[in-house]
Amino acid sequence: MHVSSDAVFSGTTARYDETHVPDPTTPYGAAKAAAETAIKGITPTAVIARTSLIIGDGDSQHERHVHALAAGAVTGALFTDDVRCPVHVTDLASALLELAASPYSGIHHVAGKDAISRYELGVLIARRDGLDQATLPTGLRVDTGLPGPIDVRLDSTNTQARLSTRLRGAREFLAPTPN
Repeated sequence: MHVSSDAVFSGTTARYDETHVPDPTTPYGAAKAAAETAIKGITPTAVIARTSLIIGDGDSQHERHVHALAAGAVTGALFTDDVRCPVHVTDLASALLELAASPYSGIHHVAGKDAISRYELGVLIARRDGLDQATLPTGLRVDTGLPGPIDVRLDSTNTQARLSTRLRGAREFLAPTPN
């Protein structure tokens, strides 16, 4: 089992399924793509699971960043043009365990079903956690010159069809729980 990243893609395609060939634009993405190639060469029956932003129940780096922005403890912005398919850590862990015990090998996309911006992700986290979403600063990543893909939407349809684990979208797993 090798866990890879959506960073293996450039973001120039509308959606990426498991048949898309990596075309990374950053050293990190290139390293992940090279690792995929090495794993396939060493162990052709390995599972290579590409995922996206990993969200937990309050302790992921993304959630901590939203809290820090809302509190004014850090500066920065949540980009409205930077799109990913966040996955909940328990969904990812269950899917990885299921794939490891399955007869399947090769590339699998294990990401949430919702393609959302980092800003929308921040708003969902703020709503769930009772933060004032109006305090979340916004911006456009395209204006920053930061390297890397801006819009990478992993299509997990083929992998989801093989799993009993349901890969929920961020709009579902970040919905506020009723009191």
